[in-house]
Amino acid sequence: MLNATLTRTFALLLWSLSLLSCHQDPEDRQYTIGFSQCTGGDAWRRQMLSAMKGELLFHPEIDLQYRDARGDNAKQISDIRDLVKNGIDLLIVSPNEASPITPVVEEVFKMGIPVIVVDRKISSSFYTAYIGADNYEIGKLAGSYVSELLGGKGKLIEIWGLRGSTPAVERHKGFMSALSGFPDIDIVHEFDGAWEIDTVKHGLGATITQAPAVDLVFAHNDVMAYGAYEVFKESRPDNDTKFIGIDGLPGPAAGIQLVDDKILSATFLYPTGGEEAIRTAGRILKKEHFDKDNMLLSTVIDPKNVRVMKLQTDKISSQQADILRQQEKINEQVNAYTKQSVLIYILLASLVATIIGGAAAILAWREKNEINRQLEAKRNLILEQKNEIAEMAEKAELATQEKLKFFTNISHEFKTPLTLILGSIDEIISKNTPDRITSTDNLRLIRKNAVRLLRLVNQLMDFRKIEDRKMLLRASELDLVAFIEDVMAAFQKTASRRNIRYTLLGHADRLPVWFDPDKLDKVIFNLLSNAFKFTHDNGKITLTISVDEPARNAIIFVEDNGVGMSREDADHAFDRFHTGEHSAGTGIGLSLSKEFMELHHGSLLLTSEPGKGTRFCIVLPLGKAHLSDNEIATRDRAFVHDVDHEAIAEDIHLSTADNDSENDLTIKEHTVLIIDDNQEMRFFIRKKLQPHYNIQEAQDGVSALEKAFSTVPDLVICDVMLPGKSGIDVTTTLKNDLRTSHIPVIMLTARGSIEHKIEGVKTGADEYLTKPFVFEYLSERIKALLRNRKLLREHYIHGLNVSTVTTAPGNLDRKFINDFTALIEKNVANADLGANEIAHELGMSRVQVYRKVKALLGFSINDYLVNVRLQKAKYLLLNTDKSVAEIAQEVGFSSPAYFSTIFKNKVKQPPTEFRSNKMSLHTPN
Repeated sequence: MLNATLTRTFALLLWSLSLLSCHQDPEDRQYTIGFSQCTGGDAWRRQMLSAMKGELLFHPEIDLQYRDARGDNAKQISDIRDLVKNGIDLLIVSPNEASPITPVVEEVFKMGIPVIVVDRKISSSFYTAYIGADNYEIGKLAGSYVSELLGGKGKLIEIWGLRGSTPAVERHKGFMSALSGFPDIDIVHEFDGAWEIDTVKHGLGATITQAPAVDLVFAHNDVMAYGAYEVFKESRPDNDTKFIGIDGLPGPAAGIQLVDDKILSATFLYPTGGEEAIRTAGRILKKEHFDKDNMLLSTVIDPKNVRVMKLQTDKISSQQADILRQQEKINEQVNAYTKQSVLIYILLASLVATIIGGAAAILAWREKNEINRQLEAKRNLILEQKNEIAEMAEKAELATQEKLKFFTNISHEFKTPLTLILGSIDEIISKNTPDRITSTDNLRLIRKNAVRLLRLVNQLMDFRKIEDRKMLLRASELDLVAFIEDVMAAFQKTASRRNIRYTLLGHADRLPVWFDPDKLDKVIFNLLSNAFKFTHDNGKITLTISVDEPARNAIIFVEDNGVGMSREDADHAFDRFHTGEHSAGTGIGLSLSKEFMELHHGSLLLTSEPGKGTRFCIVLPLGKAHLSDNEIATRDRAFVHDVDHEAIAEDIHLSTADNDSENDLTIKEHTVLIIDDNQEMRFFIRKKLQPHYNIQEAQDGVSALEKAFSTVPDLVICDVMLPGKSGIDVTTTLKNDLRTSHIPVIMLTARGSIEHKIEGVKTGADEYLTKPFVFEYLSERIKALLRNRKLLREHYIHGLNVSTVTTAPGNLDRKFINDFTALIEKNVANADLGANEIAHELGMSRVQVYRKVKALLGFSINDYLVNVRLQKAKYLLLNTDKSVAEIAQEVGFSSPAYFSTIFKNKVKQPPTEFRSNKMSLHTPN
């Protein structure tokens, strides 16, 4: 009975085990993937294999068989066929060369085995999926970067990879496409480096002695770029050639490290695609959705972002090492589980052993699931960190662009005072006899602009300290009311001269507050500078000091009724590098002020409304409980302004009365309109030009256009960076308006790059001068442009008859002359035709037509009309038998007597005598 029971029990256990052994989860099915690599000898290929093995940790159901072709096409074909014979479920191949490998890949694909092509392409579409970067776009990105790095001009060497491989071909095509727009960039030499450093050293070393001086070497990977660097370093140790490669691998002696070591000027990230290949293979084998073409993104790695990229790659490498360590632990646990399983199968002979073994198996299974869950959590954490790193890189790029914009603006701030300083020094040097007044004025101008440069430098130093977190608070207890009165005193003269109501309000004569006098001085001075800059004459600026007792805060309001700010400008007023519509500064003043107030544990707030004014609120905590020991000054310090406050305050938006140039009552032949938001620059140019020209001035684009349309000057000098409408907008408007299209325009700017010059010329500007400029050159360009305008005017006078001529497309001046002369020809017999009637017919004001005709033809409207009538009268006297009275009526004279008088005054003989004399000359003897 017992034996029967044991037999039934043992049979039941065997049946249960057979069910367990036969039941297999489809998710646990094992797959074999064959990977045929073109070569495994370089770091990039080893990185690809390492990435695949790292991703395989998350796919225990996949087994990878690896073959290295060592750069041999025949061996790679043999390797692929050998993998197929081994019964692989999927093939991953990185072709050595496209054409030789394509047939065998097509053969495998047609057998029903999925094929994933990695990195290099084949010459066919018979594959399941492709994973790799767009080599054409990478080459194009490299070309664009090189053209910008060389400034559109230079000589370079291109080092190919393997010429038969698709990455080398596509990178070359993209590179040449980007350089096609730069004829001054010349590829003086190129050769095949076969992706290897030794090949590059041998090939380049043989030709370097005969090669001309080159500015840059572009290699198709970082290894070859480094080889070229070593050849140049040995052959030409003093050269400054730049080296650029592709791959951007992490680790020692790899692309990112070479950029960080300043061996390479830049590299371009070329992802290996190892992880993506394994993930795509898993989706294909499990019949999940996948994309056939998977293009990997690239980016440039240069000194601007190499530190961020290096931190990212080091972090990822560290996390991968952690995963490998955890995998080793898992393998140890799996090995323990395997041993336990073997022991369980051995002890299955008894029911007790089976139960114990089953319990152990259940526990091990649960532990394995827990480990898999932990691994999945780790993987998700890695993906989140990867996304965070990508977001950080994007923010770093945005910050870089903002800083580039900032340095463009700060260069403009530096170049304007430098122009004034150099111009004044040149004038002092050029004086043959001493002129005390002129020298004093020039020296005063030099000092004022030197102070302005000092203030800009101090702002940059403060900005640098804030960025490096080296700015420290040094607070002491001082009288806030007396301190603010001292700062306000610097603006008293400016307020008085401009009739601005400038007051300080408060309920206490004295208010002791703990603050850093140096930093609070800069904050209040900056706010007052902005208030005076954007407040019109006869306006109001008020400072108010109060105490918020419940909150234990001192409150300072700085309020004006100036131009105000838009909602967008107010929202970004404290952003670093932000310059709004009415801002002409560097974009860091308000940002620094806010940083200074936060150092005080206070705040700086802003409210503004366009057209009504701006109000700043400074909040300072009372007492010193909020200050740490190192934020309190160790001893009393006498506060000294780091710059001349009165000199700077005098420089803030001087009264428009100072801009008047009407004190020179001498009328000159030509009028010049000067447009610049810097009053001293306008004064400097005006002082130089006023002895020779009538001068008009404008400080912004809107008022400049109004003056140009109302006065129609003979020439315009315009700064590029203006509040409101820029100089580019002003020039475009003038050149596209019939009333002002003939006026020559000279543009002044601190932006001297070729792109900015092209932009200026495209607007129609006749000259583009970069600050600081030599005034003598500006003077000669003005004379030349006016002289050319005079020659053009003479051309119009002698080249046009009274008949209508064909209008040249797009030439507004030619069109105006054609319309004007055609109108006179059509109405020449109308005795009532005059300036008012002509202006009405042309759709312009009488003054505008008069100035336009005077500028282009050199005559007034009436003088030109009389000349045309007399010219036609001469023709009628010589070629018709009409009487003088009939001719006078036909050419628009009110009476024959008046006609005869005008004719005699102009031709020096009466009409009848003119007819008889001319006719006698043609009478035969």
